[in-house]
Amino acid sequence: MSVLVELHHSTHYAYDRPVSLGPQIVRLRPAPHCRTPIVNYALTVRPERHLLHWQQDPHSNWLARCLFPEKVGKLAIDVDLIADMAAINPFDFFVEPYAENWPFAFAADLQQDLVAYAKPEPAGPRLREFVAAIVREPRNTVGFLVELNQRLQRQVRYIRRLEPGVQTPDETLAAGAGSCRDSAWLSVQILRNIGLPARFVSGYLIQLATEEKTPDVPAGVAQDVVQDIVQDVVQGIVEDMAELHAWAEAYIPGAGWIGLDATSGLLCGEGHLPLAATPHFRSAAPVTGLVEPCAVEFSHRMNVKRIAHAPLAGWPACP
Repeated sequence: MSVLVELHHSTHYAYDRPVSLGPQIVRLRPAPHCRTPIVNYALTVRPERHLLHWQQDPHSNWLARCLFPEKVGKLAIDVDLIADMAAINPFDFFVEPYAENWPFAFAADLQQDLVAYAKPEPAGPRLREFVAAIVREPRNTVGFLVELNQRLQRQVRYIRRLEPGVQTPDETLAAGAGSCRDSAWLSVQILRNIGLPARFVSGYLIQLATEEKTPDVPAGVAQDVVQDIVQDVVQGIVEDMAELHAWAEAYIPGAGWIGLDATSGLLCGEGHLPLAATPHFRSAAPVTGLVEPCAVEFSHRMNVKRIAHAPLAGWPACP
């Protein structure tokens, strides 16, 4: 079954006076490795008098670099996209024979390519204790990742934390709770500490309401939910007050990058639309840039609606 959904995401800043803006970097375009087909995409930035250049960062994520030649009183960033929510099997991959069972050693050339994703941050005592408790007996690699992801989901309670920044792994483990960005960063650090390259991912998560299987009637349309997977907007300048979500990706030879959502304990599927996948969460913020010291009002809005729906299976019509 395929469902086309239209997502609209507005991010607005209202300054207390006209101010000068430095270059603004916007990471709100689905990344090249997004598996959910994006049928249409548009980014609108206001005021209209600006220069916008699309670029790719060192990790191949799309970013828009916006330059504003004049002082501005407001900044508006609007994303409109249409996604084809056809079901994706998150286990549809192959693993190289030498990596089928964990622990395993990466090939030397592959190790060199993954250096940026392999080095962990200095570990605190709680993270060291968590890592030390992981049994190192050989077992199926994919099964091990599923088990680890589910363990994090059980051990770290998901909360919507509006404070800026990301907790350290020790803070998250001590609290037994954290936002999705906290759980994602914890997952990245655990994976790196056991020898698996990992990266931090921010993006959109589209969750469609469960349907009653009535032929041709998408009963859950009015209850669709979208969560914005975002990080801090501009550290020290503007606090991102949107709902937060993020996940981790682990690199497995043959399979490539595997998305692990520790808030649900599941592998990532068609509802996960990555916007930026980077070695550190600081490089995944959806909007970064400089602005004169000023007071600012921040507003954020997002909605989703179904615009096309494949007919559900039903009984054949009577002659």
